[in-house]
Amino acid sequence: MHPIKTAAAAVTLLLAASLPAAAEKLSLAEVSRYLNSFQTASGAFTQINDDGTISEGRILIKRPGRVRFEYKPPEEMLVVADGDTVGIIDGKSNEGPQGYPLNRTPLSIILARNVDLTRARMVTGHSSDGTTTTVRAQDPENPDYGSIELVFTANPTELRQWVINDSGGSRTTVVLGDLTTGVSIPNETFVIPGIGTGEGRVER
Repeated sequence: MHPIKTAAAAVTLLLAASLPAAAEKLSLAEVSRYLNSFQTASGAFTQINDDGTISEGRILIKRPGRVRFEYKPPEEMLVVADGDTVGIIDGKSNEGPQGYPLNRTPLSIILARNVDLTRARMVTGHSSDGTTTTVRAQDPENPDYGSIELVFTANPTELRQWVINDSGGSRTTVVLGDLTTGVSIPNETFVIPGIGTGEGRVER
């Protein structure tokens, strides 16, 4: 089977295994309330990359603006957002850490200090399949930055998956395990290695 089709099947099985019974469509106000209900969270994730490969690891979130993706071997990858910059550290690359402005990525939407998905032109899709609610959102001022598709379950409301459609046309899916919220995470966790020390490069 083609690797992308295999990855898609893996996502379907992984998500279906953790879903509750049928639930009503969540409102944008409820989804916003949920995202604003916690400042910190941690949990496991499975990532399906644009080329169909699959990676696993641990995610740490500290809103506003901070997230850390720690990848399991054989990956040699670390992705950290420090509130302003998203740093990508690839141990297999000779180019050093690479940095990109957080506000130019769709991930900034859910890492905002105050998430408000009811804003005009922010949500471009809002649907339910009877079990999950999917919200597709973008920066209303800069739709060319890409979009994020958020998948939630209800009773209680929980974020289960997101899909990043970036400005370059690639699509990355992150399936979340159970998130533990209200955890203590030091700010030092979100320092980007190499960025700002002359070793890395930040694009603006």
